[in-house]
Amino acid sequence: QVQLVESGGGLVQAGDSLRLSCAASGRTLSIHAMGWFRQAPGKEREFVATIHFRAYATNYAASVKDRFTISKDNAKKTVYLQMNSLKPEDTAVYYCAAGNYATERSQYGAWGQGTQVTVSS
Repeated sequence: QVQLVESGGGLVQAGDSLRLSCAASGRTLSIHAMGWFRQAPGKEREFVATIHFRAYATNYAASVKDRFTISKDNAKKTVYLQMNSLKPEDTAVYYCAAGNYATERSQYGAWGQGTQVTVSS
């Protein structure tokens, strides 16, 4: 089993930056990729970004491309999401996930508990 622990959420103003972290433990050799998803109140959980653990490959949702950057530290088994130029519509609970390199939720078998990001206008 893989355990994921997120950190770094908070309340910021529009235009500010925030960095989320996600540390993996347990059966980490089974992880092919780690991703970030988010869920706003009343909406479905949506894909944000993903990064391959063994190759340098990343993918982003169109709504965050050029503002968010996903990166990794393989030695620490940690993935980061640097969020710049935050907008009120970025407000959501952000979830870290581990699984296959994909944009579909079903491809990720392990999930973190989520961290709240609130962007005020």
